[in-house]
Amino acid sequence: METVGSPSLEIFVREPDGFTIWDGPPFANNDKPSVKLDKVQCSSGQFSEDGSKLMIIKSDSEIVIYDCKSWRVVRSFNVPNVLAATFSPWGTYLQTFQKSASPQEKNVVLWKTDTGDSVHQFSQKNMTKATWPSIRFNSDESVACRMVTNEVQFFDPTDFSKGVVSQLRVPGVAAVELSKATGSFVAVFVPESKGMPASVQIFNAGKDLQSPIARRSFFRCSTVKMNWNCGSTGLLILVQSDVDKTNQSYYGESKLNYLTTDGTHEGLVPLRKEGPVHDVQWSCSGKEFAVVYGFMPAMATIFDKKCKPILELGTGPYNTIRWNPKGKCLNSVKMSVICLAGFGNLPGDMVFWDYVEKRKLGTTKAEWSVTSEWSPDGQYFMTATTAPRRQIDNGMKIFHHNGSLYFQRLFDKLYQVDWRPESPDKFGDIAELVKSVDNLKIQDIGSKDAGQGSKSSQISSKPTPPNPSSQKPAAYRPPHAKAAAAVQAELFGGNPSGEMSKNALRNKKKREKQKERKAAEAAGASNDA
Repeated sequence: METVGSPSLEIFVREPDGFTIWDGPPFANNDKPSVKLDKVQCSSGQFSEDGSKLMIIKSDSEIVIYDCKSWRVVRSFNVPNVLAATFSPWGTYLQTFQKSASPQEKNVVLWKTDTGDSVHQFSQKNMTKATWPSIRFNSDESVACRMVTNEVQFFDPTDFSKGVVSQLRVPGVAAVELSKATGSFVAVFVPESKGMPASVQIFNAGKDLQSPIARRSFFRCSTVKMNWNCGSTGLLILVQSDVDKTNQSYYGESKLNYLTTDGTHEGLVPLRKEGPVHDVQWSCSGKEFAVVYGFMPAMATIFDKKCKPILELGTGPYNTIRWNPKGKCLNSVKMSVICLAGFGNLPGDMVFWDYVEKRKLGTTKAEWSVTSEWSPDGQYFMTATTAPRRQIDNGMKIFHHNGSLYFQRLFDKLYQVDWRPESPDKFGDIAELVKSVDNLKIQDIGSKDAGQGSKSSQISSKPTPPNPSSQKPAAYRPPHAKAAAAVQAELFGGNPSGEMSKNALRNKKKREKQKERKAAEAAGASNDA
């Protein structure tokens, strides 16, 4: 399935006695993976976001860097009492956090991976999700910043010897999130204090740092999760409260907000069902996002970047969304695959959609899954049951993009499984999806006849045959079709059934009789006058 010159897939597998590197699918050795790097003892491992380097911690003081092309050790660091380590997105820098012996000890160190030199050091008392990594980079490493008390400090990513080059004063700042590539924005979160609402503000890190270009305030907020899209035009803010004042949920209350950098939108995402927000993810293009929300059975909806719903994926035991990194443009229409799943304490149901054509590609199940991710080429979807989250039934499964099982293996104990990151642009399109889309008559979703049941607005579990007969096949109707009919009608226009129900017809007749009675009474009253 790979095109000429496409890189091969590789899988990082970590067990109690160390890690190894497998060749990824398709497997040439009797449908079994071959070992590319023999087992090496380690306690943790992490790829750089571009997949060029692998960092492993071999003990409490030794960190080793591998080059992912040759799988040779290119650098090692001796960092006593290291508690955590992480890469910058391109692997240019390695950041380490050590257990400090005294408050004056500089226990956070930024290393240059090519030379092994320390380029910046400072002290930090503790490490939390909000404060680690201490120095944050945007996706192309053009911006670097650090959050300290009441301000955000910015550095020159090419020369940390300059120290702090600019500062953003934000009293009470508790979290920072840098935008992705093709943008240099920074979002800051300030929690509630002394009756003042919590807020998220967006600043342009490349221009005037003192004036926010967008702002959103809210009450009942304990924590936030901020998620930038690709292109840095929109920011999703998941606001979570520890206490639900309506007493509907033991786990608190959550709201999803949306901010744009051009100021065109600022407000709540219009969700159609009450309950928590389980997962929200931007597509790889950054032009749409999907949300799983509501009390079980949860509802899944896809929105465009103007925060308008464009497709309902129905309801079910779901709490996870994964967008396929690959897509194809055909006659100016982009196709994309999305996996909707229910992992953790849910049964593990998975459904795969071609959301542009609104077709269900397949369904399957992966019980007890802890992690899940698409391969960089978009051909495969991998799930894993890992320790310490689950101590039994550890293993991994690899599925085709339509949900059919390709490979599975059980382990006595499995700690970590990851695809080696690679740019999806280096791979060809998904052959089966391209072929199936070529056989479909693409119609504009926004065309005038969309309300009359265009082919692109029908959900089908099977691809259309190359030479369809004159009689149209019946549309796939899932179990939730009755509940979804009104939703689809509102989103795409028209009446799904084409006629009124008996109750609706009866109520209509009652309303008409009431109108006639009132009109007669009004006429009689005017004659008496």
